[in-house]
Amino acid sequence: MTSLRVAQAATFLGVSDDTVRRWIEQGALTGHKNPAGHTVVDGSELAQLVRRNAVNPEDPAKVGSSARNRLVGLVTAVTSDRVMSQVELQCGPHRIVSLMSTEAVQDLGLEPGSVATAVVKSTAVIVETEGRTC
Repeated sequence: MTSLRVAQAATFLGVSDDTVRRWIEQGALTGHKNPAGHTVVDGSELAQLVRRNAVNPEDPAKVGSSARNRLVGLVTAVTSDRVMSQVELQCGPHRIVSLMSTEAVQDLGLEPGSVATAVVKSTAVIVETEGRTC
């Protein structure tokens, strides 16, 4: 069973350490002491809570798609030359950078402050964990 300390849980929930401690006291989250005496929460329970509390802005594209990894965010920067552009989006706490043609940027009307959706094809996503090797 994976256990996370209160500070780690707070980071994933986007709240303060004190809020996590209050939730434990109120019974909204189960906490226990690890062998070192630190309060920890079960990773599986935390994952369920994170998923329930996730804020997913409505996708402005409103299109059907086979892609399941869709991150709605705000365009924060566009750097263009005659042919190519770099577009940065802030999707919640995540910075997403995309390279595309300048023509596409113009056609989509992308500029800082625009709402856009980053679509990531799952076959190109690499998953890493701390301290484990294959």
